Amino acid sequence: MSETANTGLPLLQASQAQKHVTMNEALARIDALLQLTLVSRAVTIPPETATDGSAYAVPAGAVNAWEGQEGKLALRLNGGWVFLAPRAGWRAWVADEARAVHHTGAAWADTPAAAGAGGAATRFEVAEFDHEVIAGGAHEAGVVIPWGTQVIGVTARVLEPVTGSLSGWRLGVAGSDNRYGSGLSLVAGSWVRGLTGTPVSYYSDTPLLLTPEGGTFAGGRLRMAIHLLRLDVPALG
Repeated sequence: MSETANTGLPLLQASQAQKHVTMNEALARIDALLQLTLVSRAVTIPPETATDGSAYAVPAGAVNAWEGQEGKLALRLNGGWVFLAPRAGWRAWVADEARAVHHTGAAWADTPAAAGAGGAATRFEVAEFDHEVIAGGAHEAGVVIPWGTQVIGVTARVLEPVTGSLSGWRLGVAGSDNRYGSGLSLVAGSWVRGLTGTPVSYYSDTPLLLTPEGGTFAGGRLRMAIHLLRLDVPALG
């Protein structure tokens, strides 16, 4: 046996010369895997500027040094790449998505709040995006509330002042334009915390709606987030 069963750490062999090389290799792998943070799971070209100790999940279509390593972890160690196959149950933080994931044994998946052995899961998600306020009257935000979800609330932060002849604004959806707030501030730094009294289920993709009060929009920039609950059905097998 030349390596450990779970993480492929190299083992020292009897009468081995330069044992420190093998030991240092094992420590470097542990350092990369402990509290695993993936720089990305979408990058297909190995970055030339990757720092030692960084880790990537190799996606389909990877090229150059990652070609043929789809599904594995690529660890940058000693200026080169080391590849390890993740096992079911491994957990990681994906830095460029700000998302916790776990490995199913076949792929990386979002970590659920709760899960059944047959594949059913309950997921809490946040869809966050920046929105440039459009001059004029009521208009839709660029990101929709996805179908088949239950919305707990919508939050927002005014990044740049909301300008125009309006005195305030409302946030909601068509048919309920103040569901997530009314009389909202125009000032940079102000925020919205729009909790729904009873979580609302959406059965089709539904855009958020911004409505000016007492005038019209001229401009501004918002950072918005939809806080939702999603249910995954059990698997077939």
